[in-house]
This record gives sequence, structure tokens and C-alpha cells, in this order.
Amino acid sequence: MPPVKPMLAKAIKGLPDRSDVIFEPKWDGFRCIVFRDGDEVELGSRNERPLTRYFPEILEPLRQHLPKRCVVDGELIIVQNNELDFNALQLRLHPAKSRVDKLAGEIPCSFVAFDILALDEQDLRMQPFSERRQLLEAALDSTSAPVHLTPTTTDRDIAQRWFEVFEGAGLDGLIAKPTDDPYVENKRTQLKVKHIRSADAVVAGYRIHKDGKGVGSLLLGLHDEHGGLHHVGVAASFTAKRRTELLDELEPLLDGALEAHPWADWANAYSHDGSTQMPGAPHRWNAQRDSRWVPLRIERVVEVKYGSTLGGRFREVTKVLRWRPDKEPLECNFDQLQEPEPVGVDTVLTAGG
Repeated sequence: MPPVKPMLAKAIKGLPDRSDVIFEPKWDGFRCIVFRDGDEVELGSRNERPLTRYFPEILEPLRQHLPKRCVVDGELIIVQNNELDFNALQLRLHPAKSRVDKLAGEIPCSFVAFDILALDEQDLRMQPFSERRQLLEAALDSTSAPVHLTPTTTDRDIAQRWFEVFEGAGLDGLIAKPTDDPYVENKRTQLKVKHIRSADAVVAGYRIHKDGKGVGSLLLGLHDEHGGLHHVGVAASFTAKRRTELLDELEPLLDGALEAHPWADWANAYSHDGSTQMPGAPHRWNAQRDSRWVPLRIERVVEVKYGSTLGGRFREVTKVLRWRPDKEPLECNFDQLQEPEPVGVDTVLTAGG
């Protein structure tokens, strides 16, 4: 019975050189555990909150393709123009039913299965993953879109090729699952390999940490070809000591910062079309979060580590590598971001043969 906390993965550098793992693509969507008992279908999320009301269009396909009584772990994704669209997926979390129903028709989701936790009366969580995978393949032997079975391989060379190529479809790495492991809720016993890169960005402001002491995050910007500075994400994860040090280091950049700041008009609003969240805007999924920020003069450059980009922004919170006093802010542009060669999602889904 729901809720069930999904099994997690810990990050490692490079593919593990071991023979007891099964490699899978790392999908960029909403983690989802499907509970089916006859006609009753419930969609559970990573944080144990139900997703069922937000994705009504996937319920009937799940009834058609999943066993009548089962619990299946997987990912909800949206594919547009044969590539993953995480922005479209985020739009689906809307409080109004009329809006949910409209988006369900306009940007329907798909479900990619990658583990099975229960089948009929049997709890499978203590069985090794290799056996669970065989049962999942048998259960979804005749499945078709929008319900998919994720491809797998035990060949490290093939996995390395997947890691390099599948990013072009919007995926962000690989998962390596030990063949003998049981399904352990909320534990990072699986392994994940993600793309890691670095870029130089302008530090245009900061937010105070939630405890009120020191800098919680740095607001990052990159210039376009016309010299306009765009908000592209944040850098965070500082120690308590470093948060206090940053306040002192950035204090000289406070004087007169807002007067000529390129983001002055964004301090308390969304962008003109509502599609991009600006530094001071209320967070659309968490209205209680304090998004106030402190502007800085556009003079400092920092090198940050990032994994991937989405819509011209860093997909996740970045991590500071070092200050770059040798670089001018105008040198920080979008040209330095590495973009993978495009590849269709259908190529990923059919990779397992």
C-alpha cells in the first residue's frame, strides 16, 4: 500500500568497472511509483505525495499495460519533438482541475518503468534486482507507448556509449544497479554517473541563508551576444563558516549596486511573459520561500561546476570551484556552455533491442 519511498542512488565519478551491475539511462522526469489494484491506480512521488490528479491521461494506459495487481517503479516524462521536456512536465503541477485537464490533452505524459516491487500477492523487494528485472520484462513484454520499459545493458562499453550519446535526448547520465541488491527504500545503494562541466559566470547578487546567517546562494548570470545579462541559476552548498566569509568578501560590491543593475526591474516580479523565474520572483511551487535577494555590482566572476542546462539555465544548483579575478564579466557568455548532439528519445527507448 502507498506510500513507498523510492530507492535512491549515490553519485560517483565515471562508470564503475565491475561486472555485477546493470546499466540504465537516467531519465529526467518525475520519479513515480505506480500502485495498481484492478481498476484502481495511484501514482506516488519521491516525496510520498500523490501525483494521480496531475496526470489523469496516463491512468488508462497503465491499466492496459501493467499487471492487474502490481507496484512498479519508474519515471513520468514528457516528450516534445522527440526530446525530453522537463519544463513542460513542471507545468503539469497545477492546482486547478480545468488547467490539469487542458494540459493533459496538450502535453500528455509517458511512463518509463525500471523496477517492480510487487506482483499479485508477492512482495518482491527482498529479491535481487536481476530477478526483479526479469519479472518486469515479462510483465511488460507487450507494452507500447505511452508506457515503456527502460533499456538496460551489462556491457560497460555500450553503457559508456549511452552515457555520451543519450544526453542529446535530454537524459542526464546513467544508473548502475548492483544485480544482487534488494529494493531498499530511501537508501542510496544504487550508483549514478552524471555529466559534470564547469563554466565562468557573473555573480550578480546573493540570497541570505534560511537561518539568517551568511550567504545562502549566489545568483549567477551569463551575457548574450548583445551584452544582456541573463539569470541562469545559483551556486550554493556552502559551509556555515564559508557563508559568513562570503558576506565580508562581497560587501565592497554593495554600494550603488541596484542603481545600474541589469536586473533591477526583476526584484519582485516574474519576467514579462511569465516563463522564466527571475531572482526576486515568488517561487511558483513554494509561495512561502523567501526569494528576496541582495544585488551586487557586476564585477565578480566565479567558476562553477554544473551537470547540464535546460532552457538556457543550469538544470541544478551549481557548486563554486574558484573565483576568477583574471576574467572580465563581459567574457562570461553562453558560448562556453557545452551542448550535446541532439538524439531522439525513440533512440533511447529502443536501445535495449
